[in-house]
Amino acid sequence: MTIFFEELLDHFRVFLATFEDERLRDFTASCDWAMSPRALEPNELPSSSLLERTAELAAATARPLAKFVTDHRSELRWGQTYTAADFGQHFIDNYGWLEVFGTRGHFESDAVAGGLLILGPGIVYPDHHHEAEEIYIPLTGGTEWRKGDGDFVIREGGEVIHHPSNVNHAMKTGDEPLLALYLWRGGPLAVRSTITGGQG
Repeated sequence: MTIFFEELLDHFRVFLATFEDERLRDFTASCDWAMSPRALEPNELPSSSLLERTAELAAATARPLAKFVTDHRSELRWGQTYTAADFGQHFIDNYGWLEVFGTRGHFESDAVAGGLLILGPGIVYPDHHHEAEEIYIPLTGGTEWRKGDGDFVIREGGEVIHHPSNVNHAMKTGDEPLLALYLWRGGPLAVRSTITGGQG
């Protein structure tokens, strides 16, 4: 089992190493890749059924990571920060995250959290913010992203999206699901985001 989780971490690290972005390199310089594994009970969610499609849609460099997670989804601990009382049952059935490393992930890290977010088609993740600085890299394209007071902009797979501390951001998926890699640092790594917008 340890070999399996080390392979997951290696896929994550190798994918990040394909980027030249300075903001991302600064983040990954904070990562001690010799992290200790953490024993977690697997937890599959309804949204994990979307992984087959996201693996098909993933950009070429992201496909090994997306396919590995898809093939092993029942062995991983998928989580949710929100409940149906927050955004409704449809959102909850089409939302989930996997923390690969961090304060609650499959590997222990107090400095940086990293994992994957999945959203189904036609989902609005409303404006929210958090103290931690964040980087997203969508593995699939076609989702609209908004930061601060800007407009929604379609982002393609492989783009690096940076959210400074406490800056509002939101996402809207189109006809296809989203799978995105995330990194957090510089704030509480397991805190619930503050929601500042509705699902409009």
